Amino acid sequence: MPSDKPIIWAAAAAVVVGGAVFYYYYHTASTETPAAAAVHPAVLPPAEPEPAIKHPVPAANTAAAAPLPTLADSDAAIHSALTGVSGAAALEKFLVPQNIVRHIVVTVDNLPRKKVALELRPLKPTPGHLVTAGTADEMTLSAQNAARYAPFVDLVRNTPTRDLVAQYYHFYPLFQQAYENLGYPTQYFNDRVIEVIDDLLMTPDVKGPIGLTQPNVMYQYADPRLEALSAGQKTLLRMGPENEAALKVKLHELRDALVARKP
Repeated sequence: MPSDKPIIWAAAAAVVVGGAVFYYYYHTASTETPAAAAVHPAVLPPAEPEPAIKHPVPAANTAAAAPLPTLADSDAAIHSALTGVSGAAALEKFLVPQNIVRHIVVTVDNLPRKKVALELRPLKPTPGHLVTAGTADEMTLSAQNAARYAPFVDLVRNTPTRDLVAQYYHFYPLFQQAYENLGYPTQYFNDRVIEVIDDLLMTPDVKGPIGLTQPNVMYQYADPRLEALSAGQKTLLRMGPENEAALKVKLHELRDALVARKP
């Protein structure tokens, strides 16, 4: 089980680029001068449509909005915007202040995968160490482990979803640019955000103690079905059932706001 990584926010369309050009020719041989080869024009397959954007963000009011900084120079602006959201001042204690947009994009993209790049996370590690209960042979995740996440969960609860989404929309061109730079030049970051939220909301609600094993330095879930979950889902489980439920409420609110696409 990798070290703790809180979730901040949580391009689904696949790019199908196809079609080869086939050249057909016909050559007639004779005992005298060979006839010129008859070349038929290439038959091109129908062009594949561009990937559809499933969840577009509202168009920015460029006349009213302040101009955006470049992605490379965006840290100060987005740091000020995020910590300035009502109820989000405590984010200062969690936020890694360098490469904020890039690290958010990388982490969001990685959450449905098996691993998250720890060195690229936008938030600082959760203080303390994983708290276990029981013996080495019958180890479980301690209920006391959830207390480590309480400050972050309180921050999430107290941050108005509407204000958070408004800042996200304002800076969206930078998020899209960072996503394209990550290797998705034809895909849409907000679609990926919705995918990630849906993956997190599918985290199972586990009743009772969660068994752990420690085959090496890292802990793992004893149940193979839990260990096979995505990195984001395993993180939610590790936070404890009450924190998981609170974050799912916020994720539902965030998804509804993003799908509504209100500026």
